[in-house]
Amino acid sequence: MTIDTGTTAWMIAATALVLLMTPGLAFFYGGMTRAKSVLNMMMMSFVSIVVVSMAWVLYGHAFTFGTNGNETVNKFVGGIKEVGLQSLVGTVRPGLEGDGDNMPDLVFSAFQLTFAIITVALISGAIADRAKFGSWVLFALGWVTLVYFPVAHWVWGGGWLATMGVEDFAGGTVVHINAGAAALALAFVLGKRKGWPKEPMRPHNLGYVLLGAGILWFGWFGFNAGSELAVDTTAGLAFMNTQLATAAAAGAWLLVERFRDGHATSLGVASGAVAGLVAITPACGFVDPWAAVALGFVAGAICAYGVGLKYKLGYDDSLDVVGVHLVGGVVGAISLGIIARYPFADTEQGQGVIYGDHSFKQLGLQVLAPVVVGVYSFVIAFILGKAIDLTIGFRIDEEDEVNGIDIAVHAESAYDLAPSHAGTGTLASVATPVATDSKVEADA
Repeated sequence: MTIDTGTTAWMIAATALVLLMTPGLAFFYGGMTRAKSVLNMMMMSFVSIVVVSMAWVLYGHAFTFGTNGNETVNKFVGGIKEVGLQSLVGTVRPGLEGDGDNMPDLVFSAFQLTFAIITVALISGAIADRAKFGSWVLFALGWVTLVYFPVAHWVWGGGWLATMGVEDFAGGTVVHINAGAAALALAFVLGKRKGWPKEPMRPHNLGYVLLGAGILWFGWFGFNAGSELAVDTTAGLAFMNTQLATAAAAGAWLLVERFRDGHATSLGVASGAVAGLVAITPACGFVDPWAAVALGFVAGAICAYGVGLKYKLGYDDSLDVVGVHLVGGVVGAISLGIIARYPFADTEQGQGVIYGDHSFKQLGLQVLAPVVVGVYSFVIAFILGKAIDLTIGFRIDEEDEVNGIDIAVHAESAYDLAPSHAGTGTLASVATPVATDSKVEADA
């Protein structure tokens, strides 16, 4: 089978874009935490790359897309034929039409790996400031094995949800609802941060937040347009819809802030952009541009209010994973049952209520999938988190939490705030001294 070099080149680029999103998430989350825990927060994203990559090559691809050597696809989990990825070396994946758009199987596998990585990393934002690093590593391995790989198989690997007709173009259910439900479970397992919600726990570096949001926005084009697995009109539609929905959501969040709080903030525009990216993810290849704008605007406004749920319900979701990813993912997934038109697809896939035969069947399926996946992820994450907490412990000591998790766990600090002394050989030691006149002394 001949490889389509154009498709292959695009998919390699898209894979790199999606992988870049995890360091982008590290900046986004890192900036939102307090200065004493920024390194730990960023480390939780980076170690997700390590853990999930090793699990993927050993059994993750097989559990998600593998078979047992027969023609029937398992309903609930893949097979073991591709364990170790050795069987994928040198093989080619057929394109959408069976010829053309062909790419090496390893490129497809690498692309899907990057989705698994960032899904795990997303969860970490809910437990910022208070989780043991080793316990997080153990949880990440257990959750990706027991939850992400099976759920991805259900929706994208030919499993039971795919057979029923559930649609998820790039991961609204598989990635965002999945991660958001797990984040909610861990927030309950670890409990509230010391002093929350009475003490202000503001982002320590909004520049990091904006940088992270920008990297996520950039990488998301690979996330969404790449999910077409081809270079065609649907990929172009997904690309444009991603931009439109994200901009609309960021604008909607700013409007909510302006009328509710009196100020439009940098944290708001960053959070709104991510909310739009989340909501358009399941729908980007299936809706018209006007619908993408409407979806983004609605999602931005809903998520702007959704982040306040933690204060009303009493769970400490540190960085609003639930309010943005779970809520935004649900909005995007359900929207397919209303506005999906599949404008460039020659397919019999279900259309939304306002198109086709105006049937509510697809809407029902798009409600079913978030409920099933959300409940499954929450339950397994809670059990897994509780088991870790009861054995090796999941939460750091109170003293370490107060003093700062970076020093306590990693023996590092993101910022060297120690005073400089003359004679150390540093630039500070040779800086021109400031004259001490009466005004300086008075100001001091």
